[in-house]
Amino acid sequence: SLPDLDLLHDPEDELLCANLMDLVQATLGRAPLGAKRCSRLLMPAQLLAQVRTELLRLACSEPCGLRGALLDLCVEHGKACHDVGHIAVDPAVVPTFQLTLVLRLDSRLWPKIQGLFTSGPAFTPLKLSTGFRIIKKKLYSSEQLLIEEC
Repeated sequence: SLPDLDLLHDPEDELLCANLMDLVQATLGRAPLGAKRCSRLLMPAQLLAQVRTELLRLACSEPCGLRGALLDLCVEHGKACHDVGHIAVDPAVVPTFQLTLVLRLDSRLWPKIQGLFTSGPAFTPLKLSTGFRIIKKKLYSSEQLLIEEC
């Protein structure tokens, strides 16, 4: 049976996760998506809540909880996946697991953003889709990767 998440609830992880989500939004706010082009990527409230829940769930079985996480942020559009940032949740803790958060641009925006991937400076706010994928890799064991699609 699955463990009761309320029993595994860690108030410190809740606070860390709130701070982490602020860092994620700040990183997305200055995301480089093409040569010399930056876009402010906006996370809908529903996406923020879903990502937060998943991060806490994936961290609850780790020895250091969320403090032991490295988070890689990627934005997917079409077949391309752009790396937009890396965050150590607690730089004072040796990481025990790595999470790759793959966010998607809202597909309805594709015609509007095609020009972003050509050269030249620009700054455009773009909304992310509520779909995402998280890939978890334990750094202290040889277990298989855990890929979650949401």
